[in-house]
Amino acid sequence: MSTYIFGHTNPDSDSIVGAISLAYLKNQLGEECIATRQGDISPETEFILNKFNADTPELKTSYAGEEVYIVDFSDLAQAPKDIKEATILGIVDHHKLGDITTNTPLECWIRPIGCSNTVIYEMYKAYDVEIPKDIAGMMMCAILSDTVIFKSPTCTKVDTKAVKELSIIAEIEDYKVLGMEMFIVKSAVGNATPRELTTRDYKEFSMGESKVGIGQLEVVDLSVFDEKKDALFEDMQKLKDEGGLHSVLLLLTDIMKEGSQLLVISDDNTKIEDAFKCILQNRQVWLDGVLSRKKQIVPFLQPLF
Repeated sequence: MSTYIFGHTNPDSDSIVGAISLAYLKNQLGEECIATRQGDISPETEFILNKFNADTPELKTSYAGEEVYIVDFSDLAQAPKDIKEATILGIVDHHKLGDITTNTPLECWIRPIGCSNTVIYEMYKAYDVEIPKDIAGMMMCAILSDTVIFKSPTCTKVDTKAVKELSIIAEIEDYKVLGMEMFIVKSAVGNATPRELTTRDYKEFSMGESKVGIGQLEVVDLSVFDEKKDALFEDMQKLKDEGGLHSVLLLLTDIMKEGSQLLVISDDNTKIEDAFKCILQNRQVWLDGVLSRKKQIVPFLQPLF
């Protein structure tokens, strides 16, 4: 019986590529593993898969009775609804430890670095498995995406070293140029619906007795949202109502200015204002230097719940 490997709901490039790269590693080690996904891929991820001629992992949302590895998350809110009926063999992640528990011992690789694919790169090294050219290229792109081409405060020397070594394997001469190509693809939001945008990179977190949804859109120019904010706010309210959430936040991140416009729909705006020492105006505020949801949003917000 095959083991399935997948990332979080509303998967980003790290989740998709992480499932692919970890599945290849596990297969080389003698485990029969299949990369899957919980949701639609983003335009950026599609760009990466096309660039390196990779197939999109199978869509699979139910895992009851299956053996699985999970990548890039450990929160129940980001897992399949029947995850408690699956046997989790391992977790590979770079976020805070979430609330998923297991009934059996597991393999666990969780590192405070910029990307799950950097952790997987270290796993390849530890097991002395050669990384194929195409997978190296995808892993490199996932790291560049998650670290915002090394600008994110989550980026470490381990991430930069991994990118440099993976670029050699992938025969990519200028990885920063490729990184900018990815973010230009990310910035093409014109034809996307409000729901596609609010959930493109969206995660829900349990905070105390409340749930908070936090999305992020990274672009090279925030002006692409000038005519879309009203529609984004409207859909954020729908997300909040549909999920019974306390708050929905959306980070519109400008990677050139290195900061984020934070949009907020909340039962209590003061929690948001207290967390980030700001005053919301028209349900939004500019947060200078904020590029990371993982390091600069969640840790400040969670204690207030």
